[in-house]
Amino acid sequence: MSATPAIASPVLGTHALRDFIERHPRIFVLTGAGCSTDSGIPDYRDADGQWKRAQPVTYQAFMGELATRKRYWARSLVGWPRFLAAQPNGVHRALAALENDGQVSLLLTQNVDRLHQAAGSREVIDLHGRLDVVRCMGCERRLPREDFQHALMARNPGWHDLEAGTAPDGDADLEANFDAFDIPACAHCGGVLKPDVVYFGENVPRERVQAAQHALEDSDAMLVVGSSLMVYSGLRFAQWAHKAGKPIAALNRGRTRADDLLALKVEHDCADALAFLRT
Repeated sequence: MSATPAIASPVLGTHALRDFIERHPRIFVLTGAGCSTDSGIPDYRDADGQWKRAQPVTYQAFMGELATRKRYWARSLVGWPRFLAAQPNGVHRALAALENDGQVSLLLTQNVDRLHQAAGSREVIDLHGRLDVVRCMGCERRLPREDFQHALMARNPGWHDLEAGTAPDGDADLEANFDAFDIPACAHCGGVLKPDVVYFGENVPRERVQAAQHALEDSDAMLVVGSSLMVYSGLRFAQWAHKAGKPIAALNRGRTRADDLLALKVEHDCADALAFLRT
């Protein structure tokens, strides 16, 4: 299958996307950061697929360096309230409506904000985990991120009031001396506490990948919304769909890593292009 050039006209692009959705009764949907930017959560990459800012912390750095954990959790303490306040936008509501119409076999999201679920989507797999949960890397116990926020604030008075710009996924653009920042350990085993999300350098749990792959096999098309697919954990689903002969449409501003696999590409605002699903 050869690549189809991006449709420049917003009107034609939306019509082509609508036709694609109407022609495929069971659609496997994969979403990325572009779905949540209208909710006030910044994305990571520009239209060329390049990083807009420093790359996110790696699993190896977080687990191996106390200084990295102090910096992460200090910035997270400042950024968490804004992340927590984010609400679903038109993209989330449109995809929930598509599921309600019976056309979504699965919504596989690379986002960790749970806004698809808040909008009403039920058949969702959080490929990269969820930021509202904290995981002990020793005993595997979980606790709500909001509870951990209170523990961080109690140990680090004054940090909550610091001013900083909003960064992706609950982070904050804050630079300070983090040496004195105090991170609670797991109350049960004393282990390292980490957001229950998949960091760069960390593997996506096999059961998530397998469940999503089964849903893809039972679908007759794939729709990518708001993702450049630059990370292999998402790209592989487009590769699998293409290998199985399933047509792929992408709604995304700028280049994707799967451009040569697409049957349709629409470069337009995601909420506007999917607005017909909410009518």
